Amino acid sequence: MAKAIGAVNTIVNREGRLLGYNTDYLGFLYLARETGVDFAGKNLLILGSGGTSHTVSAAARAQGARRIQIASRSPGPGQLSYEQALAQPDVELLVNTTPLGMYPNNQACPIDPGAFPCLTAVLDVVYNPLHTCLVQQARALGLAAAGGLAMLVAQAKYAAELFLNRPLEDGVLTAISREIWAKQANLVLIGMPGSGKTSLGRLCAKALGRPFVDVDAAVEAAAGMAVSRIFQQEGEDGFRRRETQAVLKLARETGQVIATGGGCVLRRENLQALAQNGVILLVERPLDQLALGAGRPLSGSREAVEALYQARQPRYRQAAAGVIQNHTTLEEAARQATAEFLRLARPSAYRKDSNI
Repeated sequence: MAKAIGAVNTIVNREGRLLGYNTDYLGFLYLARETGVDFAGKNLLILGSGGTSHTVSAAARAQGARRIQIASRSPGPGQLSYEQALAQPDVELLVNTTPLGMYPNNQACPIDPGAFPCLTAVLDVVYNPLHTCLVQQARALGLAAAGGLAMLVAQAKYAAELFLNRPLEDGVLTAISREIWAKQANLVLIGMPGSGKTSLGRLCAKALGRPFVDVDAAVEAAAGMAVSRIFQQEGEDGFRRRETQAVLKLARETGQVIATGGGCVLRRENLQALAQNGVILLVERPLDQLALGAGRPLSGSREAVEALYQARQPRYRQAAAGVIQNHTTLEEAARQATAEFLRLARPSAYRKDSNI
């Protein structure tokens, strides 16, 4: 198969003879199976014309794809430009093999999946971030979609089988994928001002053995002044612009605990960035227990807090994958938060409750 594809990623020495294999082929088929993608009789559009594109094309052809088209920024013979690709209304499956959307350019997206009315599924071989912008857009349209982590793990498993010259149980793929997700995913805390996100986040970071970052603190460090001063000098719009800049920078990193500001949910781009690598948990505390003031410009009185709560609660609930009640002790809330995070921090192919 490697010879037919024209690419080798695994070389094995068998009694002095070097043999080349392409384990990406089987890895990609594993990703497709886990996402429920069936190529038989379907029209496939592949983005990119490199080695991985050849692998995907060979795999889809072997699975009975009806038509395979390749789009490239510099199309060769028989290939499409991106403009021509967008004019193909009968595309049913879309696979991205380009690096667009890969860390650190997490917000890049190679194409708009909404441009294809017959599209049913999207696969992206990029695995960092865990959810690329392309995957997020596809899921928002209700399509089956997945990033490339499952492919990465599966091809490594098949390579190990060749090196060891013995089969490995397929069950290891699930276990390894979950382990990587739990290590790479960010625990993101959202919620009302004064709900205890920062204190809770520090405890969670200690329990999980990972760094803690606070969005408001990052905004203050970049601006060289306190949040209250930013509000005074630049207004809320100025603060929100700075907040988004901080979120985009922090969210592209992995393996952290992130505490956000109470109004972080007001901008869609913030939530999209946080969800790319994050499990978002809502921290709730009864209204009468929410801390007032203390540098929080929009929550200086009980009336102001109640108004914020009514306006933001629907956004919090929509964005969160889970809810943590923080009305007893911080230790108990941290125990609940870390347990919920570890429950949710796994590939969505194995999750039935994904809302990302």
